[in-house]
Amino acid sequence: MPALAADTGLVEALGRIVGARWVRHRHAELATYAADGLPTHESPPGIVVLPGSRDEVARVLRLLHLLQVPFVARGAGTGLSGGALAEPDTVLVTLTRMNRILAIQPARRRAVVEPGVVNARLSEAVAPHGLYYAPDPSSQSACTIGGNVAENAGGPHCLKYGVTTNHVAALEVILPDGSLARLGSPAGEPWGPDLVGLFVGSEGMFGVAVEITVRLEPLPREVRTLFADFMALRDASEAVSAIIASGIVPAALEMMDQSCIRAVEASIFATGARTDSAAVLLVEVDGSPAAAAAECAIVEGLLRRHGAREVLVATQPAERARLWQGRKKAFGALGRIAPDLAVQDAVVPRSVLPEVLDTIAEIRDRHRLQISNVFHAGDGNLHPCISFDRRDPDQARRVAAASAEIMDACLAAGGSITGEHGVGSDKMAYMPKAFGPAALDLMCEVRRAFDPDRRSNPGKVFPVHVCREWRRGGVA
Repeated sequence: MPALAADTGLVEALGRIVGARWVRHRHAELATYAADGLPTHESPPGIVVLPGSRDEVARVLRLLHLLQVPFVARGAGTGLSGGALAEPDTVLVTLTRMNRILAIQPARRRAVVEPGVVNARLSEAVAPHGLYYAPDPSSQSACTIGGNVAENAGGPHCLKYGVTTNHVAALEVILPDGSLARLGSPAGEPWGPDLVGLFVGSEGMFGVAVEITVRLEPLPREVRTLFADFMALRDASEAVSAIIASGIVPAALEMMDQSCIRAVEASIFATGARTDSAAVLLVEVDGSPAAAAAECAIVEGLLRRHGAREVLVATQPAERARLWQGRKKAFGALGRIAPDLAVQDAVVPRSVLPEVLDTIAEIRDRHRLQISNVFHAGDGNLHPCISFDRRDPDQARRVAAASAEIMDACLAAGGSITGEHGVGSDKMAYMPKAFGPAALDLMCEVRRAFDPDRRSNPGKVFPVHVCREWRRGGVA
């Protein structure tokens, strides 16, 4: 597979579009982009180009279309599926320079942003208007809105407010041939097929979003955060089911197991949780003062009824932030345990959480691994985190085997292979297990409608034998 970095003509042509300083082609420069947040997959791209405007993205993609060169769009590189990696024969289009908030429209509860805007920065910018952007991935201090759109990112508060697709009203997209398409309607509901919903979560296979119109939410008048610890993981799991069965939909409902608690409490992100706890639940309710108080009382009662040893309730922002700190920084805390952290992402029905967690524990013990669980318990979105050292081939082999078994167990329980991290290059092998041939064929046909040559993020999501991929010299 020829490396594009040696193609000085292409390097110079890209430099004429974006400026020579915004093209990376030396070995050391390319190594920076060889992985995303998932340590089990690596691939240095052929060339990295950093456009600074919609026009530059269009010109770059038009050039690559004329030369029949594949490309991958990339944001901050915080993804956890190997979805933003490019092969040596592929150009990596990095969008972090396009980081402007183009408009804030308080009356319409809308904001218009470029794809490189950092998630948390948007909420900070609209807070003076009494608004915020609801999707809040754990990496929100670094991840970008464009990457969130590509993966249909979620976050703790998406239990009540929905994932990224529920908060995107319109998109301006550069298609793989360099042409511009406008999807959705900033002013209201779009007519016809929901092309915005189709594009969000397409993992970079349909083109590049260069302008994103998002919906904003009013800041809740009252927020109450409950922090409960349990001496048995099953008790915590059953408390989750009881809360949802009560008819209350919390703004967030998160769980951490003992392994995760101990990692957090041994780090600078410590919250004061007891390290002998088998699990903790973090529950947040919001709304009017009266509604939040009433829901808080019901939730606290359910937590205690299902075995909570202690329940803390925080109403002040500083207190709430301290309780949330451990959950938001859990992945960082787990990074202290071992050099590498493989974060899995699957969804199971809430009713089978106890059984699936028991199965994960059995897989952990059999493969002699350290697995910590920190996840969105309210919607059954599991994140088993495997701490390991990829320099040890035996450990790496056991991690791969355990990951596959965890995915199989989640599918057998009636779940899915991803909730918010995407399929990327990490979960391709599970796609035929999750979908039948007819569904996979239909997905491939939809992709071809946007990208007939399949040059946009090739080699991701679909195994080659399912959806034939682009290869140098033509479609394989």
